[in-house]
Amino acid sequence: MELPNQVKIREVAPRDGFQSWPDFVPTEHKREIIAAAVDSGIQEMETTSFVSPKAIPQMRDAAEVIQTAPRPACLHFALVPNLKGAQLAIEAGVDGLVVVISSSEQHNMANVRRSIKESTADLDEIFNLARKKNRRVTGALAVAFGCPYQGDVPTADVFSLAEAFVSRGADSLILADTTGMATPPRVSRLVQDFRKQFNVDFSLHFHNNRGTAMTNLYAALTAGATVFDTALGGIGGCPNVPLAAGNLPTEDVVYMLEDMGIETGINLLSLIQAAKLLEKRLGQTLPGQVMKSGPRDPGEALKVCHHSL
Repeated sequence: MELPNQVKIREVAPRDGFQSWPDFVPTEHKREIIAAAVDSGIQEMETTSFVSPKAIPQMRDAAEVIQTAPRPACLHFALVPNLKGAQLAIEAGVDGLVVVISSSEQHNMANVRRSIKESTADLDEIFNLARKKNRRVTGALAVAFGCPYQGDVPTADVFSLAEAFVSRGADSLILADTTGMATPPRVSRLVQDFRKQFNVDFSLHFHNNRGTAMTNLYAALTAGATVFDTALGGIGGCPNVPLAAGNLPTEDVVYMLEDMGIETGINLLSLIQAAKLLEKRLGQTLPGQVMKSGPRDPGEALKVCHHSL
């Protein structure tokens, strides 16, 4: 078994987390959390999403968030479900687009009220617009490991959607376990098969609905994956997945990877402080565990966690 020497972390809490939070997070708090994450060493972020404010009012300040995002230390991406969202995101000044389409018809209808065919019909115009404006495009394949409405999603359906993005020049893809239905053997198979079929950068996006997210990340590592989506404090979850749990906490993942000798370029102590700031601003205890227990070194743990040794 060969593990990578380095892993890239894509921070998604400002998009996936704040989008799923029951209350609107004030713009100034979003800016504060984003800045803290960037200060810890995060270099790529899903910073917001350009969606209908009627459907997801938590993202109604998307343009303002992008326009004030700290640069150039971090690339700021926005999730978009359609051409209109892409146009608004580029107008606001994003560094790249994350275009999301579900791998199952039923979830795509629930998520964006369109069929997969209708969603993919937008892709040519989105890619043309992105090329003209010199913006990156990442294709996000939702429910790639299982759908809460139909159950298993055939690999052929996932790869058909992947081909729709790759054939148009996608810079990267995201294989998203939107429902937390993945298990290590399924992850290993899909990652291995994906790498055989596609020569494109990709990341894994694991939700923890069924408690398997960290083991899934390890399985993906051993199968050759080197990029992962994580969320500060473990916040997040798809609004159209019943009782959705959060993402893998960024600080928990960085802690594990560091102890395995895998570099992330992220300062764990600063990251824990950012997670604690997020918890303070949201006013609720968050799922992340390393923010509670601290790093492995007792002295460093004492600095950030203030518990008795």
